[in-house]
Amino acid sequence: MEITSNSDKRKLLSCLCHGSIFLSTILFSIGVPIAINLVADDPVIKSNAKESINFHLNVWFWATVIGVPIGILSWITFGIGGILFFPVIALGFAIHWGLTIWALLHCLAQPDEPFRYPFIFRIF
Repeated sequence: MEITSNSDKRKLLSCLCHGSIFLSTILFSIGVPIAINLVADDPVIKSNAKESINFHLNVWFWATVIGVPIGILSWITFGIGGILFFPVIALGFAIHWGLTIWALLHCLAQPDEPFRYPFIFRIF
């Protein structure tokens, strides 16, 4: 007899993995899906945890690639560059939060299917 994880446990742990990205300004936010990946035995939860880890790494990578040049330009132009590139920064946050909300809604609606973020690089 195979023991399966109940739907509520899947929903909770999968949502914790994906929702931890809202704490991405704290570097320890990636620890939540890493810890869940280490202790969970359910393949769907593990898959959601790995996808969340990959999303964390992508968000940090693109924030660095886009944020550092904008920060340097803003510093050189005494803040004008930051004001001019505000729409780019706002779009980045909208995509970041929008994809996370999409992942959370997917985990709540379809707990037996792992979520896959579109257009990200997968390391794990």
